[in-house]
Amino acid sequence: MSALSGETRPIAVTIGEPGGVGSDITQGAWLALREEKKLAFFVIGDCAFLKERFSRLGHAVPLRRIAHPAEVAGIFAEALPVIDMPFDERPETGRFIPGTAATVIRSIDSAVELALAGAIAAMVTNPIQKEALYAAGFTHQGHTDYLAHLAQSRGHDAEPVMMLCAEDLRAIPVTVHIALAEVPRQLTSGLIIRQARVAARDLRQRFGIVEPRLAMTGLNPHAGENGAMGQEEQTILAPALAALRAEGLAVQGPLSADTAFHPEARALYDAILCMYHDQALIPVKTLDFHGGVNCTLGLPFIRTSPDHGTALSLAGTGKANPKSLIAAIRLAFEMSWRSA
Repeated sequence: MSALSGETRPIAVTIGEPGGVGSDITQGAWLALREEKKLAFFVIGDCAFLKERFSRLGHAVPLRRIAHPAEVAGIFAEALPVIDMPFDERPETGRFIPGTAATVIRSIDSAVELALAGAIAAMVTNPIQKEALYAAGFTHQGHTDYLAHLAQSRGHDAEPVMMLCAEDLRAIPVTVHIALAEVPRQLTSGLIIRQARVAARDLRQRFGIVEPRLAMTGLNPHAGENGAMGQEEQTILAPALAALRAEGLAVQGPLSADTAFHPEARALYDAILCMYHDQALIPVKTLDFHGGVNCTLGLPFIRTSPDHGTALSLAGTGKANPKSLIAAIRLAFEMSWRSA
């Protein structure tokens, strides 16, 4: 931990896909948060591009170039601080082009370097357009595994776990962006155990929950009904539950997913591990579609992001809702305070 406290260190916000709504919601976040007494953030991205987009949106948001995060606190209330990182090609609103990908990636790299150096409290990533990055030679699946790669390449342990947060729900998809038919083949007791351990550790260290209570959904309808609708609950989940309980973790399950997310059920756990993508994402987005936050556990730094994509069709229209980015910044700030 840096000698700097969560109070003095700002949050870095990466530029994200310039053709999308990242800049739009960043403007909205600064307008909403600029009068906060302790919370402050800055952007790593193209200052001229931000100025042009903000002007298009009809708000004269002042920008201030900075060289180091230490400058942020003194100017955040009056202007949005920016570490200037110009694009190699001029972005196009509502459309992605590979020519901007290198700067998008450099923005992420820079935020990670600042985080590992202790110069920032956390990083918040605006949405990226994977097709643009792939076309430019990006070889990683997405943000999460790239962040883990950067940490590991610098000698840090990293075992990333995606956790989605909305209101009082924290949901972890154990398997993520794979076809539903692949889930039973990729789901293992070891995978569940590893993600549960990471979740429990970070709930203690970054969420201030002394004795985390975990839950797990079953894979099959009605959690398999004792094998009547599938064997995965007996062959995969039961060994994982037994191993975690033997380690002293409070974990319940497997729960039938159709009754695991109502208010009374949510009151019984601090986070729930879901066996596939939609089991976790549907309840999160139903509870708070515009305000959900993606929080990556298992990294040597704090990272959150809005729980939505680049929304190319909304870019530059003034219709993009900044609520998810605002929530992501607030959550990152709260986590940094608990970790300090």
